[in-house]
Order: sequence, then C-alpha cells, then structure tokens
Amino acid sequence: MIMIIGGAYQGKLAFAKKIYPDVTWADGAVCTEEELYSCEGIYHFHQYIERKIKEGEPIDDLAEELIRKNPELILITDEIGYGIVPVDRMEREYREQTGRVCTHLAAYSEKVYRVMCGIGQVIKEV
Repeated sequence: MIMIIGGAYQGKLAFAKKIYPDVTWADGAVCTEEELYSCEGIYHFHQYIERKIKEGEPIDDLAEELIRKNPELILITDEIGYGIVPVDRMEREYREQTGRVCTHLAAYSEKVYRVMCGIGQVIKEV
C-alpha cells in the first residue's frame, strides 16, 4: 500500500498521476465498497469515510478489511485534523474516525508521501 496525504487543494492527485501514470483511479466521494476493494488507486478517501459514517455504517474494521482485500492500493486522502475542532459532534467523530483509519493504514503502508503545493516528500519508506 502507498498513501499520499496532504491538505486540501495541495495537488495530491496530480502528484500521484505524475509518479503513477498507469493507475486507474476511483473517487472515494462516490465509489462503491466493491470499487474500493478492487481499484488500483483511490482519491478523496476521507470523503468515503465521511459518507459511510453519515450512512450509519460502522468503519471500525475498514482499515483491516482494506489491507486484507486491497493491499496494493494507492490511497490519497486529505489531512483533516489540523484545523479548528468543530462544534458539530458528527464532524468531530468523522475527523477522529478518519484519523484512526488513516493512522492504521499509514503504519501498514510501504511508502507514505506528504504533498504540499504540489511537491511530494516521502515521510515513510520501508
């Protein structure tokens, strides 16, 4: 697994497409669970998690299922924990759950990039 993280609108997808030009990408904002477990790469992964939480679906095992079913995935997600803590309970839960899932996936990943202003930096490489 490879993770690409960074703030919103920092050029993560363009960066990923440049270094992995032959990958077919799924959009986490709209993809199905089947697509998540079978795609080569996914962007907006944080939106996939948000959608599942809003639909009332548990995501406690999402990281383990993803590792088991799609271990070669290239995953792009926004870093969402650096802003102001939201007043809304659902927003706080979404941020916490996303952070927990992504922390688990980053620990598993062979390589993790952080992208700022379109420039990627390797922050983990096994």
